[in-house]
Amino acid sequence: MRVQTREAIRSCKMQDLSKLENEALARIADAGDEAALEAARVDLLGKKGSISEALKTLGTMTPDERKAKGPIINGMRDRVTAALAARKGALGDVALEAKLKAERVDVTLPVRPEMQGRIHPVSQILDEATAIFADMGFAIAEGPDIETDDNNFTKLNIPPEHPARQMHDTFYLKAKADGTRHLLRTHTSPVQVRTMLAQKPPIRIIVPGRVYRMDSDQTHTPMFHQIEGLVIDENSHMGHLKWILEEFCRALFEVPKVEMRFRPSHFPFTEPSAEVDIRCDRSGGEVKLGQGNDWLEILGCGMVHPKVIEMCGHDPAKYQGFAWGMGLDRLAMLKYGAPDLRAFFEGDMRWLKHYGFAALDMPSLAGGLSR
Repeated sequence: MRVQTREAIRSCKMQDLSKLENEALARIADAGDEAALEAARVDLLGKKGSISEALKTLGTMTPDERKAKGPIINGMRDRVTAALAARKGALGDVALEAKLKAERVDVTLPVRPEMQGRIHPVSQILDEATAIFADMGFAIAEGPDIETDDNNFTKLNIPPEHPARQMHDTFYLKAKADGTRHLLRTHTSPVQVRTMLAQKPPIRIIVPGRVYRMDSDQTHTPMFHQIEGLVIDENSHMGHLKWILEEFCRALFEVPKVEMRFRPSHFPFTEPSAEVDIRCDRSGGEVKLGQGNDWLEILGCGMVHPKVIEMCGHDPAKYQGFAWGMGLDRLAMLKYGAPDLRAFFEGDMRWLKHYGFAALDMPSLAGGLSR
């Protein structure tokens, strides 16, 4: 619609105003979508629109002209405004109806199969171990993956010449200006150090987390998971340690009885130290726990070395304690029958569907760990 000049509108006759209104209403009715309707609104009621220009002429009219044409022009504006609103509502209803038709779902159709998420065996075994130790009264302690050499080695009584400190075993970060180097922790034991430095005994914690070592084969990966335990008080001894480990293995492997043996070993941070084996049966291509004549190593443990207690700020003449550590990945392999540790980190959905666990089956001692 061509915008008329103010002088032309002022001089126009009543039939011209009627024609302007009819054309405006027709254009509104013909608007097929909201964009066309908005264009019509701007041409009619915008700052320079036809009806807006007609309204502006009222200020230049004589009182008699204003009295005659004012109600006509204002009425025209009101009717056009109402027509715009009505048409906008109608277009909105049409758009909504089209959207509802496009998004309609036939509830009688069968549900399409979706990939079900599964809990990774390492996450499952961690939840199971945590549930067992929590029932025994242990708290969970955590620490950073990037550690200082002091926390990872020195305060754990690991001497400078120990092979574990060498670059072929440990991931070292770039040296700082003062020559010190941080590293990716090789075990979760630095969290034991941090806990002893921050708390006074009695201490009763478990420490789950990722650790890093330069090793990779069927039973080793550069990154793996450990869980360690630490008890520091005035009266703990190896008998307490043995009972905790026996109860843990019995609950974790869900067998009525386990038989364990403690073999003398050596760790810089414990004295005496022991490797722990569990009786099993390897016949038939699988490992059955709690029976048979074979033995399977599962963890290392011992009484915390007095030097470690002293370096962490406590009196070894007053306090003593014990600690143990085990690989969560290997426990998962042993319990769930996975033959290759590398498959744990490959992200194969077929493998996870076979070895994984339902997301809502939270392990508990009362309801069963691995249902």
